[in-house]
Amino acid sequence: MASDPPPPAGRPPASDDQAARARAAAEAVYRAESRRVFATLIRLLGDFDLAEEALADAFRAALEQWPRDGVPANPRAWLVSAGRFKAIDGIRRRARFVALDDVAEQVEAIPDGAPQWDGEDIEDDRMRLVFTCCHPALSPDAQVALTLREVCGLTTEEIALAFLSTAPTLAQRIVRAKAKIRDARIPYQVPTPAELPERLDSVLRVVYLVFNEGYSASSGDSLTRVDLSSEAIRLGRLLVELLPEPEALGLLALMLLQESRRAARASPTGELVLLADQDRSLWNRAQIAEGSALVERALASRRFGPYTLQAAIAAVHAAAATADATDWSEIVGLYDILLRAEPSPVIELNRAVAVAMRDGPAAGLALVDAILGRGDLQDYRLAHAARADLCRRLGDAAQARVSYERALALTRQEAEQRFLRRRLAELGEDPEPDPIGFGPQDLPY
Repeated sequence: MASDPPPPAGRPPASDDQAARARAAAEAVYRAESRRVFATLIRLLGDFDLAEEALADAFRAALEQWPRDGVPANPRAWLVSAGRFKAIDGIRRRARFVALDDVAEQVEAIPDGAPQWDGEDIEDDRMRLVFTCCHPALSPDAQVALTLREVCGLTTEEIALAFLSTAPTLAQRIVRAKAKIRDARIPYQVPTPAELPERLDSVLRVVYLVFNEGYSASSGDSLTRVDLSSEAIRLGRLLVELLPEPEALGLLALMLLQESRRAARASPTGELVLLADQDRSLWNRAQIAEGSALVERALASRRFGPYTLQAAIAAVHAAAATADATDWSEIVGLYDILLRAEPSPVIELNRAVAVAMRDGPAAGLALVDAILGRGDLQDYRLAHAARADLCRRLGDAAQARVSYERALALTRQEAEQRFLRRRLAELGEDPEPDPIGFGPQDLPY
């Protein structure tokens, strides 16, 4: 086996401790910066797969060189440059399989390494990547899968688990989306002002879906996925900085207000804690203040839409010092406006829960039964969970059991499953007049 190359002349070998620190630094940079570096490599190389390969090569080089030479002053720029050179080397190595003119054209198309890629450049590249992944030429499912894979860095297995699909199905969806971007020559850029409304809607939708999966994981043993919700909030901040449109403000406000309750939403053992039972001293007041201010800015524009209205509902909850102090009349009124702006059986369900909190469980149950009676939300676990708790509060244990069992059969999130089993076990006891188990603000809209 060949020995390791000697250190550069005049440079002493790195100690084991120095090498370990450098390797740890490289791993930390990978976790924090890999998707930013990847976005810039896509701009430089013009190809998803080539950029992915260059990214892996750059980090392999970092693991080899940083323990020996030390961590560079600007790790991002070092990795971008290393990835660029590795890609060029790879193209040249493959030269024997393609025409020389093609190789020269590929290499010449890659910008030179003179510029120093700073943080602002890389963040602009990430926004370009977001808009590319969310291009309206791609199907909505492909937009979500591609964004989670290429912008957020999730594996296909993680995406498949989050959205209850199979890894091969997700992998094919991502491959087809990349091929469409390549074949249709979809530009890697932020859209023009004329294109912005259509393109922004797609991006906001994808960011919203990513956040919802992080706020309440659809499956697995953890109630939340902080990596997804944090990534969605970071993308929301980028959107607001670049495009301070009212609905971008509203979406960021909604995410911050929902995320502010993270520390209180689960017990130390991972059990679900309902909104009414949460320790509000654990709520993040800085996120509440920022989110509330963003809501006011968006509402003041008078050009707001569904995200802003949902954020306004979240702000009402955040403003209540106790659960009993919640202004349910205001929340019902906001849901009335939201339903007119975006008719949806899920929003209608959330409004029914709010009505139950304002007018009593019988009023809410009538509305929920009307939704289910139309055939809507039959496979939506929260509809059956909400109905079960309304029946429980009305003392109808038999109907509560039927709905709890249906909700449990549809639930793949383990903390929710445990909660529903506890409710089923409690049905023999006298129901307490506590708030609804699954309702507005406990889970996504």
